[in-house]
Formats: sequence, structure tokens, C-alpha cells
Amino acid sequence: MIKRLLLGLLVLLLLLAAVLAANTLRKGSRQIDVAPIAELPVDKQAAAAHLSEAVQARTISSRTDPAKNADQFARLQAMLQERYPKAHAVLKREIISDLSLLYTWQGSDPKAKPIMLMAHQDVVPVSPGTEDKWVAEPFAGTIRDGFVWGRGAWDDKGNLIAQMEAVEMLAASGYRPERTVYLAFGADEEVAGERGAAKIAALLKERGVRLDFVIDEGLLITEGIMPGLDKPTAIIGVAEKGYLSVQVTIDTVPGHSSMPPPEGTSAIAMMAAALQQIDRNPMPASISGVADDMFATIAPEMNGLSRVALSNLWLFGPVVRRQLEAGASTNAMLRTTTALTVARAGDADNVLPGQAQAVINYRMLPGDDSATVIARLKGQIAESLGHERFTLQALPGASEASPVASRQSEPFLLVNRTVREVFPGTLVTPGLMLGGTDSRHFSGIADQIFKFSPVRAKSEDLARFHGTNERISLDNLAELIRFYHRLLTTGAKVSRTPSN
Repeated sequence: MIKRLLLGLLVLLLLLAAVLAANTLRKGSRQIDVAPIAELPVDKQAAAAHLSEAVQARTISSRTDPAKNADQFARLQAMLQERYPKAHAVLKREIISDLSLLYTWQGSDPKAKPIMLMAHQDVVPVSPGTEDKWVAEPFAGTIRDGFVWGRGAWDDKGNLIAQMEAVEMLAASGYRPERTVYLAFGADEEVAGERGAAKIAALLKERGVRLDFVIDEGLLITEGIMPGLDKPTAIIGVAEKGYLSVQVTIDTVPGHSSMPPPEGTSAIAMMAAALQQIDRNPMPASISGVADDMFATIAPEMNGLSRVALSNLWLFGPVVRRQLEAGASTNAMLRTTTALTVARAGDADNVLPGQAQAVINYRMLPGDDSATVIARLKGQIAESLGHERFTLQALPGASEASPVASRQSEPFLLVNRTVREVFPGTLVTPGLMLGGTDSRHFSGIADQIFKFSPVRAKSEDLARFHGTNERISLDNLAELIRFYHRLLTTGAKVSRTPSN
């Protein structure tokens, strides 16, 4: 009897192993077969010098003061005009909301849908007290050890300079696009882009412009970040999460601290209980949507158990999900995230405050919306307090999750092909942008929007983003120029049949 049972278990295990192997092998590569193109000669020293100049302009934007550092933005814009004369000879230049730039390169076919390349001029400030941790002064634009160092070298002046370098080269060669090309360089992306990108999008909509595709900053070419994935992987953002901050207010009767109310009924105690309930019960996680598409794309390229697990989520899904939930960035791919960001109550140590407030920030997956999130939040707080004597207020600056660009669309195939032409051996996968970009303002006038920066990044580089020792290598800067040069020469054609 025992032998039969063991034999039966062995047969089941062998069958399971066969099914897993068959599923793993059946899911072949989704990578398109593209031949690398000849490497475009680029003067990377000159490009680095131009990026260095751009970094030296302290273009820190302000949410409340539109004119803050206006002289620094003027300095950057004057530098662009001086360093890229041939580009400015073919581009129509418009200043939007005083500091943002819209360039138009008129195409030869007025009936063809135009395309747009985006970057932003502004940068985040350097965190006070971290200045001495920088290898080079944050706004010196130092060129050292094969890198341009400084705030904005990566985010996002590297893309801006690379785009201008590519246009300058094309203009010098006499190239003229068939499709009209727009370059949009906002001046307030780091503070939501309402004065820059939003105004540019509204202006183009008013002019009746419908864009074929937009490419803006976003996800990167990662190297060694995903276990089991050895090759560099370009993650093309096909959507970005929505943004919603909700202020919760609980009002009670204020009083003297010498006579506290019954346990758990003070404003602070009730808010603490509500926040604990919210924190312990986040939105549900699932490997679906863009995340599912991404893992299905990279699974065939992985090694060992990673490939088996991702190719057989029907069995390993719960285990994989738990592992992904353990990491902050991978967890954010699977759910609408909930972050407790602000709490305030009271201003004297001997007074029971009559009011407590808190702010909860949500980053919403495509498919979730503000109304659903607020309804869930209301239910959580009411359950915690046992009543509904509280108020909720959605704060300004909210935006819904973007539409999801199609990975089967011609523009996605164009970006995919361009990456594999310029970065031979690099894998390409769709992905989800966790933060916000200026491109979200164009969802109403663009067929497809992609969030992708062809910046190479290893695990140790991720902390440089908005952090200390931001930099980009001269070699990678040259690759950015080649990427945008190729994207323009093929993407601005009415017929996009690739040719070397």
C-alpha cells in the first residue's frame, strides 16, 4: 500500500515536472530580431561640455513661485540657442508660461501625424546637509572619470541635451522630417508640470494637433537589477500610475490634558487607530496588467528557477507575489500603494487638541481610480472609529492613472527596434512607470505615450536619482544621442520600414 502511494506520488511529481518544463520551453522569446546599425560618430567630449554647462544653470523649480530662478532658466535657454545654432535655424521656438519651451520642426507632409520628444529643464534641489557627500559640487557640472557629475545630469538634462545634439546633427546634414516633430521642454516637471507641459498640451489641442506618439523620460536600461536576468534590459514605460493625496480630518471637543477623555476617544488616539487600520490593510496586490505583460516578456530570457517560476505563475504565482511584495519598487508594480505622509495635531503639551489631520498618498494602478480609492478609505476609517464623524478632502494635484500604450502598436515597435539597433544585445520589455512625468498631460492628444530614458543603470545607481552624486557617463550620453538621432530619422518618416 505504501509502495503504491509512493509510486503514485512519484508519478505525480514527474508529471508536474513535465508540465512545468513544457510550459517553460513553450513560452519562447518575445524579442524582435533586429540587426545592430553602424555606430553613429558622436563628439562625446563636446556633448559632455554642453551638458556640463546645462548642469551649471541652477534651474530648481517651485510649486508656489513661478518666477523662482527665472534667471537660471534664461541662462540655460541662452546656452541652448548658442550651442545649437543649426537646430534653432530649422526649429520654431515658442516660450510657454514664461519659462517652458516648445520647439516645432515642420515636416514635409502636413497630413502625417506629428511626433513629440520631451524632456524637462528643471531639477530638484540638493538635500540640505548632503552637499559634502557629493564627489563634485552638485552644480559645477564637473567632468571627471568618464562622467558628467551634478544635479540634472541624469534627470533630465541628459535627455534634453541629447535630443538637441541629435537635432543639431540632423539639421547640419540637411535632413528634413516628413512628420512634424515637436520638442517640449517643461520648466516645472518636478512640481507637477501644470505651468509647463499642461499648458503646452492645451495649446496644441487648441491648434487641433493629434500626436502619433510621445516619448518622455521614464524607465531605464537596467543592468543586473533583476535576479536571473543577465542581459541589459530596456524597460519601456507604457503607462504611469495615478496620483491622489487625501486629507483626513477628525474633530472632537478640545480640553485640558489634566482631564483626558475615555481611552481611545481623543482626536490623536482616534487618528492613530484609523491610520493603523489603513496601513495594515493596503490595496490588494496581483500580478496582472502591465506587470503580467512585463514578466511574460522577460521570463523566457531568464535563467534557472527564475524562468521556471515566471513561466508557471499558475503554480508559483502566490510565492512570486510574496517575494515581489517584499521589495518597495516591485511591490509598487503590483498594487495601488498607500503611503501615510503627513500627521498633525496639537500645539501645546497641556492641551487636548480638538482636531487631528493626516494625509494619505496613493499611487494608483491603471484600472483603479480616485473614486474607488476614496470610497475604500472612507470605509476603513469608519470601521476603525465605529462612526463617520470625520471628513475627507482630495488635495489639489490629483491625476488618474494614464492609459496603457499598446505594445502591438507601430510606435512601440519603433522604440523597441531603435533600442535593439543602438544597444545591441539589450532586451526590451514593457513596464509601469511608478512616478509621475510631464507626458501624462498629453494623454488627450496622443495615440501612444512612452516613458523611457535610454540611461544605463545598475542597482547602485538607483540611489543617485534625486539623490547624491547624480551622474551620467560620457559613453552613455553618446548612446542617448545615437538613440534620439535614430528615433528621429526613422520615427519621423511616414513609412517606417527600417533601413540601415
